Amino acid sequence: MDFDWNNPAFELGQPLSAQDIEGSFEDPFAVRLLPDSARFGVQARFFNFGRSASGTGIFSLYRANGRMNRVIFARPFTPEEQFFYQRKVTQMLAQ
Repeated sequence: MDFDWNNPAFELGQPLSAQDIEGSFEDPFAVRLLPDSARFGVQARFFNFGRSASGTGIFSLYRANGRMNRVIFARPFTPEEQFFYQRKVTQMLAQ
C-alpha cells in the first residue's frame, strides 16, 4: 500500500507520525468504512480505524485512487472509537 505524503493537509509529528498512520492501515483488524453521507461520497473518501505497531489507535480520513492513498486527516482514537474498534475486533475473532 503506497501513501502520498506530499503537502499533507494536517500537521505530522506529534502525536502521530507518517509511520504510525501507515502502520494503522496494515493492522489486520483495521476497519475501513465508506461514509454514507453525500458530502463524503462525491469525493470518494474513506475512514480507517486501526492500530499502529506501537499500539496507538488511529482514526484516518483518506482518499484512494486504487494504487495510492492520500491521508487527509488522522488523529488518535476517541473513547467511542476505541469501543467501536474493540467491538469489531471481538466480532471478527468470534467468527
